[in-house]
Amino acid sequence: MQFRTIVKILGQLVVLFSLTMVPPALVSLIYKDGGGVPFVLAFIFSVIIGLLAYYPNRHQHGDLKAREGFLIVVLFWLVLGSFASLPLIFLQEPNLSLADAVFEAFSGLTTTGATVLTGIEYLPKSILFYRQQLQWFGGMGIIVLAVAVLPMLGVGGMQLYRAETPGPVKDSKMTPRIADTAKHLWYIYVTLTATCTIAYWLAGMGWFDAICHAFATIAIGGFSTYDASMGHFDSPLINFICVVFLLIAAINFSLHYAAVASRSVKAYLRDPEFKVFLFIQAVLVVICFAVLSSNHVYADGDETLDQALFQAVSISTTAGFATDNFSAWPLFLPILLIFSSFIGGCAGSTGGGMKVVRVFLLYLQGIRELNRLVHPRAIYSIKLGRKALPDKVVEAVWGFFSAYALVFVIIMLGLLATGLDNISAFSATAACLNNLGPGLGQVASHYGDITDSAKWLLTLAMVFGRLEIFTLLVLFTPTFWRG
Repeated sequence: MQFRTIVKILGQLVVLFSLTMVPPALVSLIYKDGGGVPFVLAFIFSVIIGLLAYYPNRHQHGDLKAREGFLIVVLFWLVLGSFASLPLIFLQEPNLSLADAVFEAFSGLTTTGATVLTGIEYLPKSILFYRQQLQWFGGMGIIVLAVAVLPMLGVGGMQLYRAETPGPVKDSKMTPRIADTAKHLWYIYVTLTATCTIAYWLAGMGWFDAICHAFATIAIGGFSTYDASMGHFDSPLINFICVVFLLIAAINFSLHYAAVASRSVKAYLRDPEFKVFLFIQAVLVVICFAVLSSNHVYADGDETLDQALFQAVSISTTAGFATDNFSAWPLFLPILLIFSSFIGGCAGSTGGGMKVVRVFLLYLQGIRELNRLVHPRAIYSIKLGRKALPDKVVEAVWGFFSAYALVFVIIMLGLLATGLDNISAFSATAACLNNLGPGLGQVASHYGDITDSAKWLLTLAMVFGRLEIFTLLVLFTPTFWRG
């Protein structure tokens, strides 16, 4: 294990990350909100620590293998989340505890969108911008950015990319060189963000709110600049724009690239995961609309459809934006939507959850086992579209599902031990492990009232969810350190 090379790379990445403290400081200057000092302090602190890690190891070189790649990714998220919490720790008002500051920072960086803050609209504009910006950088993965702009990672870049990119099929590159792949991902990401910003502005948001909410929408994060989230704007048009961009962001970004490169939508139409994803979304919207209508929750059909469409897409894609208190709906719906977040977005998207393709493969495997019961000697292959998948992919999906379930149970039992009730513990675990955000019960509106030990546990759940279980879990195996 090339520890000095790893420390050097981490030092460079921390220095790079320190630059993210500059935009909020500029926002503070523009709005004269008095919130710029924590960002200046955090910037100085991050640069110094980053240089102290980099400089003594600057002559260390070596190609990164898979093990180093996994370790860097995990350390990077843990270290970056810690540095991201610095401005929140330095804040005078609100005066956050260490657990609260770390929880909020990791929630932003992992695009979970769970918050410990209340009275959000009264916070300095710089803090509001910083929270949204954290989600935006976390959405595509800061490591992908680092791979695109830090050539010193060399051939090891692919190892980082494989460990970082969401989804079960990680070896397919859109372009021959990994740095080019990362750049193309970011071009698409930035373009979508700019388009979403303009759409929000045209729909009636101010520029500040439009930029902030576009950051959170394309990242499928869920942070807002208001306690009432999207409900603050009370606009069906804004809700619809949000839904459209959430759906786009929850689709595999390599499909977006293929569509742009070929100037055709055929890439979408040929992709089985895309079709399953849209089918799931449509079914959820229909169910929500039917249940809300039959229970007369809203005054008319238009409002019912608006709420059903927005909440179904927002929760199932793991964004967690809200237009109403969905936890007050007939209990069947909140539980259904929480379960839908386990599916989440497509592989290679900014969504959380287990990813649509994994759930679809589990379904196909279940069908295959049923067929084998009827015809024990027949040979059935699992096909994704027209492509037959090797059994090792299906085995990996089953292994992932088992690990996901195990981590879920352990974290939920830990939360129950801290004193949370059943519904709160279950929904908080689901919300953080799936990078969703809002839960039910005590965590329906915010996480500020739970114990510090519960917050630390949920912070760990967010990292597990963001790194898709295995990337973090592999570090706990003796084989990893022996190899």
